[in-house]
Amino acid sequence: MKILIVEDDKVMNQTLGYNLSSEGYDVSSAYNFKEADRALAQNKFQLIVLDVNLPDGNGFDLCKKWCKTIKTHIVFLTANDLESDMLKGFELGAEDYITKPFHISVFLKKIAVLTKNTKGGIGKHIYDDGHLVIDFARRKASLREKEIELSTSEYNMIDVLLKNCHMVLTRQVLLEKLWDSNENFVDENALTMMISRIRTKIDSKEMKYIKTIYGMGYQWIGEPNEE
Repeated sequence: MKILIVEDDKVMNQTLGYNLSSEGYDVSSAYNFKEADRALAQNKFQLIVLDVNLPDGNGFDLCKKWCKTIKTHIVFLTANDLESDMLKGFELGAEDYITKPFHISVFLKKIAVLTKNTKGGIGKHIYDDGHLVIDFARRKASLREKEIELSTSEYNMIDVLLKNCHMVLTRQVLLEKLWDSNENFVDENALTMMISRIRTKIDSKEMKYIKTIYGMGYQWIGEPNEE
């Protein structure tokens, strides 16, 4: 897998590159907006590790420029943990958002899980209830025949909920299933925001899909058409 690291801090860029290369990834580095822009025009990457604050621009603008042209997965790096910035990143299609400082082991775990899901860890079935259609193999989704965009993490979340349809999944169980770890590498705020984003994309006045069971967790309540 080819990964582009866009980070102006040379020590951090080289540290991330060294550790990712040691895990077998093909890594390229860019240290500013201009270099990253050039790299994306010349190469195909499966993942971008993107710093929000760059010396000649910002990661959000770079993401906006390329998100409609390429389908590369994006993980934002930032020293700012403001929820508004995190939501902005997710709205632009980011798969994850890592706040500095962070442990390299946590970073590598996130990347490993994301790349595993990208290679096919997600289910390959189709959900269709006449309103919402999700093809997990082709990564296509539509609501009332209008295409909707779901990130890899959002596909994974829906996949887990569907496989446990009508069962209440606790927040901890969801975290463990989604990030494939018995350790809490992602805080519960990220889980809450992901549920909110999914609801915004797939819910309508007629149909609600994810029910909050207060004090417990979440439950998928949609019903597919009989085949």
